[in-house]
Amino acid sequence: MTVGAFGNPANETNMTTQETTHPYVGMWVTEDGRIRHELLPNGRYDEARGNRESAYQGQYWVKGSRIEYLDDTGFRADGEFRDGVLYHAGMVMRRR
Repeated sequence: MTVGAFGNPANETNMTTQETTHPYVGMWVTEDGRIRHELLPNGRYDEARGNRESAYQGQYWVKGSRIEYLDDTGFRADGEFRDGVLYHAGMVMRRR
């Protein structure tokens, strides 16, 4: 399966091959707490928005400092980790 700009998943890091201590696994939250991305160690994510838990779910891949999401409806998005911050779709998210 080809995923956006990342190309062949064999060249990507799917979190299923990483230990749970990987620095990107965990909860990422906007400053106001409204958007919450939980990056799971099995290569899946669960996004909550406001009071709506599990608003979006899907897979993610990491290559270097870049992350690409593919939600279960087929929507694709990407982001970048810089200095311990996740920049995604105009949002700034910090690990909690």
